[in-house]
Amino acid sequence: MLISAAAILIGLLLLFWGADRFVVAAGATARNLGVSPILIGLVIIGFATSAPEMLISAVASLEGAAGLAVGNALGSNIANLGLVLGSAILIFPLSIHSQTLRREFPAVLAATGLTLLLLLDNEINRIDAVILLTALGIFVFWITVLGSRSSVLDPIRAEYDAQIPAGIPAGKATFWLVVGLVTLLGGAELMVAGATNIATLMGVSDLVLGVTVVAVSTSFPELAVAVAAALKGEPGLVLGNVLGSHIFNLLAVIGIAAGIQPQRLDAEVLTLHFPVMGALTLIVFILAYNRRAAVQLTRPVGGGLLAAFFIYQGFVVWKSLS
Repeated sequence: MLISAAAILIGLLLLFWGADRFVVAAGATARNLGVSPILIGLVIIGFATSAPEMLISAVASLEGAAGLAVGNALGSNIANLGLVLGSAILIFPLSIHSQTLRREFPAVLAATGLTLLLLLDNEINRIDAVILLTALGIFVFWITVLGSRSSVLDPIRAEYDAQIPAGIPAGKATFWLVVGLVTLLGGAELMVAGATNIATLMGVSDLVLGVTVVAVSTSFPELAVAVAAALKGEPGLVLGNVLGSHIFNLLAVIGIAAGIQPQRLDAEVLTLHFPVMGALTLIVFILAYNRRAAVQLTRPVGGGLLAAFFIYQGFVVWKSLS
């Protein structure tokens, strides 16, 4: 048990450091190639911040722990909406002025609905993988077009431009891209090995470990970005990071798991974990998506989201141990 816990801790540290290097290097590489900052922020950074979840999904599926992969995807989204967004709002209430982000909300709902339809049979298979990964390709194309057509006055442009590193030589960016990816892979291997071993020793499912320990751990990079952005008064970065990760977690993470290892899922995916994620998604959509010039997400909203996250985590732990 101690060795497995140490493996999870070391894996978490590797994931955290590797994700930071990977995100910076991916943004710098894209900027060096002439990609506009808003497209880097909407697409490349969204992909990079979901890299830990994608690698854990691949490793877990290869080792026959598809429940861990799906649990990581759903649990990470719950953590992003409850822990990450809630914490950021508590630090600094968010006023959302970006038309680009409001147009991204329908894509979040579409990805959530599509994933639900594919999971209704309580299994994931390679047909599901093709559908999810095709939807991911469509989303990337659509968000690229949306970013290209966004108004030059959209405040999220300046926020992304300020955050994406400039002046990093191509060779250095490539080096850190490779180092970050290798570190992420090593961290994913350690976390999956430690989590599956603890699940076996404690007699709980890998799904439970996926939605709790692994999901919260892989959401730390998003939490760090969100807190830093909230302190700087950059609401577009906070919400953009959460929305982008939400879509990549559903379409890419579950798509990868389904493609590598088709498997039946625990019934609690549809009776507990997906409903909680869906409810939080709908609540954030109702609060943040409207046609007003600005949308204010106040501290009571942040407190409510954070409370919902901790209640959910507490219930899952209590249920698994009782």
